[in-house]
Amino acid sequence: MTEIIDAAGLTKRFGKTDALQGLDLVAEAGSVTALLGPNGAGKTTFVRMLATLVRPDAGRLRVLGRDVVREPQAVRRLIGLAGQSAAVEPAMTGRENLELVGRLYGGSRKEARSGAQRVLEQLSLLEAGDRLVRTYSGGMRRRLDLGASLVGSPRLLLLDEPTTGLDPRSRIELWDAIRSLVGAGTDVLLTTQYLDEADRLADRIAIVDRGRTIAEGAPQELKHRVGGSVVEVHVHRHDQLAAAAQALDRLDGSPVQIDAEMRSVTAGAEHGNLAAALAELERAGIGVADVAFRQPTLDEVFLALTGRHSTDSAQQPSRADPAAA
Repeated sequence: MTEIIDAAGLTKRFGKTDALQGLDLVAEAGSVTALLGPNGAGKTTFVRMLATLVRPDAGRLRVLGRDVVREPQAVRRLIGLAGQSAAVEPAMTGRENLELVGRLYGGSRKEARSGAQRVLEQLSLLEAGDRLVRTYSGGMRRRLDLGASLVGSPRLLLLDEPTTGLDPRSRIELWDAIRSLVGAGTDVLLTTQYLDEADRLADRIAIVDRGRTIAEGAPQELKHRVGGSVVEVHVHRHDQLAAAAQALDRLDGSPVQIDAEMRSVTAGAEHGNLAAALAELERAGIGVADVAFRQPTLDEVFLALTGRHSTDSAQQPSRADPAAA
């Protein structure tokens, strides 16, 4: 298969902050690749490198064989970028926004109108196309922003945390839009902190921590890599959490996680089973509200690989530091 992204040994330093420390990543054409990691892990720095906005200090980075340092103009013709907030003009209509982007790409008025029409249809915004963007919902603005990155018909679409700040319904609408783009042949690199987003959209996931790729694979492959299944128990009372954790810890000795807000305890069950978990809890006299036996989540995969959750901050750079995302 064709490698749409080929990154090897990428490093980048901003002042005293190491944003990337030898990051490696290969993304095949015809897929969605998700870059998963906490704030400060280096995700946005990597996207900015792909967009030719930041030069690596060392390492190799190519898009469809084009080097981002030596051939930046060629790379820019291959990519589209949608950042963390909608970069659209609210005082213009959706159609006018897209036509403006088309002209900025160097197209004629006719080509810009045709491209805007195509994108409005593609993202189910045709009915709202002639309304002012300030009347759009947050999800519609994000879809329009996504559309602006598609006007130039890119081979690779870079989505940097595209659903940040959206309500659940708007997130699902944007997911549907991304799936339709992939179905039409657009390759996608997606950065996200949302585990469910990566699980639903990505063919392959690269987990990044402190500027390095620490694991790669399909979602199911990564879940199997940590081994076994998980027992998740919800107890009736907060004061029973510690005892429940102690009971489940006897199943196989794997790390037990307590979520006080949800009154839940999770533990690996490689050598145990649901019946054994229930027996331990009953012997401890713990009232169980709910219990489940399931595969590990991606957050539990991340925790197993890094020792912390994906939403934890990896670094504490200054506000002015470009590596802060």
